[in-house]
Amino acid sequence: MTMRIGDLARATGVSPRLLRYYEEQGLLTSHRAGGGHRRYDDDAPVVVGHIRALLAAGLPTNVIREVLPCVEGPGPELEHCAAPTLQEQLRRLDGKISTLQNSRAALADLLTASAAAEQM
Repeated sequence: MTMRIGDLARATGVSPRLLRYYEEQGLLTSHRAGGGHRRYDDDAPVVVGHIRALLAAGLPTNVIREVLPCVEGPGPELEHCAAPTLQEQLRRLDGKISTLQNSRAALADLLTASAAAEQM
C-alpha cells in the first residue's frame, strides 16, 4: 500500500511543498503512479518524523542525508554509523557557541565602556 502526498502531509503535519523539498534534497523517496502523481511507501511518515527530529537538532539537510540510513525506529534511534558525523556536528556547534560567547562578551565590554565614558 502507498500513500499520496496529501495523505502524507496530513499524517505528518508537514506541507506538501516541504515534502517535495525533502525529496529534492534526497531525504525522502517517492514513486510515480499513473498521471505522474507521487506515491510514498507506508514507512514514509516514520521517515518524515526522523527528518524532522534531525532538523530540530540543527542538522543541515546534507548531513541528514548522510545519517538517515543510520536511523531506525519511531524514536528515532541512531545506529553507531551516525556517531562520527554527529560528533563532528557537535564539535562545530560547540565552536559556533564559543564564537558567539566571545562576541557577546566583546559587545558587552563595548557597551560598558560606552556607558562609563558618558558618565564622565
